[in-house]
Amino acid sequence: MLLGIFLVMGTTGLWAQNKTNSVKIQTSAQCEMCKTAIENAFAFEKGVVSSVLDMDTKIVTVEYKEKKTSPEQIRTSLSKIGYDADDVKADEKAYKKLPTCCKKPEDR
Repeated sequence: MLLGIFLVMGTTGLWAQNKTNSVKIQTSAQCEMCKTAIENAFAFEKGVVSSVLDMDTKIVTVEYKEKKTSPEQIRTSLSKIGYDADDVKADEKAYKKLPTCCKKPEDR
């Protein structure tokens, strides 16, 4: 009986440590290449469980582990690969390296 209580308590503690949350971020993505680049970059981002970019709305939904990363870190990571992330502007050097089709229409 006591062992069962410890197992339940231990499992609950592990679950709490791995709690996930999600954030929706408006991006400056323009095309399917952007979608691939963003989703691939987040596949290797610490604490990110999944990411899906909706090209109709240009909103990326990122599921992440709260103990490993935060919405602010996720926005910064998106900026560092060349895309706007809500009010965080794209890193200028990374943006310049994007293919023409991935740049905002006014910059083409």
